Amino acid sequence: MIAACRAPARRLRETPVDSDRTRHLAACDLKGASSLHILWDFDGTLINSYPNYVKAFHQMLGRPDISEDDIYPHLKVSFTQAYVEFGVSDEQRALLQLLIREFPPASFPPFPGIRDVLAANTNVIMTHGPRAEVMKILDHHDMTKYFLEIVTIDDGFPLKPDPASYAYLHSCKPIDLAVGDRLIDILPAKALGMKTCLFQNPEEGADFYLNDYADFNRVIGARNR
Repeated sequence: MIAACRAPARRLRETPVDSDRTRHLAACDLKGASSLHILWDFDGTLINSYPNYVKAFHQMLGRPDISEDDIYPHLKVSFTQAYVEFGVSDEQRALLQLLIREFPPASFPPFPGIRDVLAANTNVIMTHGPRAEVMKILDHHDMTKYFLEIVTIDDGFPLKPDPASYAYLHSCKPIDLAVGDRLIDILPAKALGMKTCLFQNPEEGADFYLNDYADFNRVIGARNR
C-alpha cells in the first residue's frame, strides 16, 4: 500500500503544484477554472477497451448459448459481477487475463477527442488494470505524458467503490473532477465530495454527463453558469 504521495522520481510527469489551487470542492466553479485537475478511470473512459474484453470473455466461457451481447452489460458494471453472473472459476479468470494480453496495444484505441481534454488539464488515473498492461497501451498511443500519477491494482488499494485510492490521489493534489464510465467509478469521488462525470452512461448520480469528449468544455460547468 502507498502510504504517502510518491516522490517526484516516481511521478510519470512532474508539474509544479500551485498552492493557490487548493480549495474546497463544494465551492469549486468548474466553468470558471482555466484548467482542472481530473481523476480518470481507464477502461471505457480513456480507452475503448470493452470490445476486446467482451471478445476475450466470450472465448474464455466457450458457451454457444451465451452471446457477446449477453456479456457486455455485466462487464460494464464490473468484472466481479460478470464472474458471478456466469459462474467463472479461478482457472477461467486466469485464462481470461491471458487472452486479454494477446490483444496488441493498437487494438485498444483512445476515445476521440480525449487528447485535447487531457492536454488542457492536469490528470491522474485510478484503474483496476495491471500497471504493465496500462502502461503498454498508454506508451503505444504516446499518452503517458498527460498523467502526473497512475494508480493501478498493483498498488494494493481496495477495489472501487472503496474511496481509499481516490483519497490518496486527492491528498497529493486536490481533485476537481472524477470521470468514469460506471457508477463504481464515481461513487468513491462522491463519498469524498468531488464533482463527478459519467461518460457514455446515463445512470443517475453524476454531476455531469458526456457522450463525446468534443463536448467537454460545453458540458462541464453547465450547472455553474
